[in-house]
Amino acid sequence: MLNDTALDTLFRTARTHNGWRDMPVSDEQLRQIYDLMKWGPTSANCSPARIVFVQSPEAKEKLLACMDPGNLEKTRTAPVTAIIGMDMEFYEKLPQLFPHNPSARSWFAGKPEVIANTAMRNSSLQGAYLIMAARSLGLDCAPMSGFDAARINEAFFSGTPIKANFVCSLGYGDTSKLYPRGPRLAFEEACRID
Repeated sequence: MLNDTALDTLFRTARTHNGWRDMPVSDEQLRQIYDLMKWGPTSANCSPARIVFVQSPEAKEKLLACMDPGNLEKTRTAPVTAIIGMDMEFYEKLPQLFPHNPSARSWFAGKPEVIANTAMRNSSLQGAYLIMAARSLGLDCAPMSGFDAARINEAFFSGTPIKANFVCSLGYGDTSKLYPRGPRLAFEEACRID
């Protein structure tokens, strides 16, 4: 069981950041994030997430052109922004990722609705694992939905079967730029036990 410090780091005191301290995130840290997040479960181990870590000035300019106005500054000032994409041909990797069932590819091939639902659900899970991995390594995160997906797809995934799911800036948060913490629903408001 994790101690209270670890639970605070991952959940209770972790925040979505709107500003960043001027501290770099190394390529090695990005590899560490991936090497942790890849172990999170996905259905049939399908692992559809494909990630672009936007770090260079040129790539950042391309990304900024795709962001909604409210997300520009926190994207511009972040050391890195991850684009969590979803491979719409993830099932082609199932012989490698789910080898104990040779027919797994057939569950998806030629079934666009099943592909879309599975890719969205599981790449979203993997994006959450990315957030938890980054937090566990001492980084802060800012997941965002405010962007033009078609523009991101054209700028970063053109000619591939990958589509954008969401973006998440990574770095060391500037706590002076935090909004007051939003409330959460109580167990009784969000859950039931049948």
